[in-house]
Amino acid sequence: MNILLLGYGKMGQLIGQLSESRGHSIAGKINIENRKDLDVLDPATIDVAIEFSQPEAAVENIKWAIERGIPILSGTTGWLNQKPEIEQLTLMNNGAFFYASNYSIGVNIFFKVNEFLAKQMNETTGYKSSVEEIHHTAKKDAPSGTAITLAEGIIKNITGLSNWNLSEEANEIEHSLPITSKRIDPAPGTHIIRYSSEIDDIEITHTAHSRQGFALGAILVAEWIQGKKGVLSMDDFLSF
Repeated sequence: MNILLLGYGKMGQLIGQLSESRGHSIAGKINIENRKDLDVLDPATIDVAIEFSQPEAAVENIKWAIERGIPILSGTTGWLNQKPEIEQLTLMNNGAFFYASNYSIGVNIFFKVNEFLAKQMNETTGYKSSVEEIHHTAKKDAPSGTAITLAEGIIKNITGLSNWNLSEEANEIEHSLPITSKRIDPAPGTHIIRYSSEIDDIEITHTAHSRQGFALGAILVAEWIQGKKGVLSMDDFLSF
């Protein structure tokens, strides 16, 4: 499989290394300094594009691939207000676009556990829910895409919550789920779901020990997406 890497920071580099160890080839390594190199690439030689760049570059990177018939998966967060536009472009071009806020298999299992717990907590009273996420200081967006996905899973299943709020005062905002974002090196990613009451606290936590789980998950999706069409997600890949 010939893979184009759109974004060649720490994640892109790790994806490249792991891809080659699995017998794949790298068709190109594109970042902000060499984006003009896209003009000389032959789309017919590219089997899939993996996009882990920056929020300000993600949309153009994804459009470039979709318009050239290249299946693309993206893990960049912070641009999702434009995701409906990308989904429409995918359908218009009969392309394949896959988005996940987190490609770790463990995290995606954690998403399911989070929703299950939220359903159970909706049947009781006296608990306040919250989300906390901790990442390295190089992460620009806050809250993380993973934290937003977790928050959406809680809001969907708990009566009375209608939105999330990133602020110290969020606990005081009616119908709002508070998200706390911390930036501490070298944390690759920790997410904590907490239900607190006067009697006790209930917590579930996912702690990533390295970026390897994220990178490997992206490669597994890239292998899986071959021959598929449409707007796809981790639910399609994992078939829960």
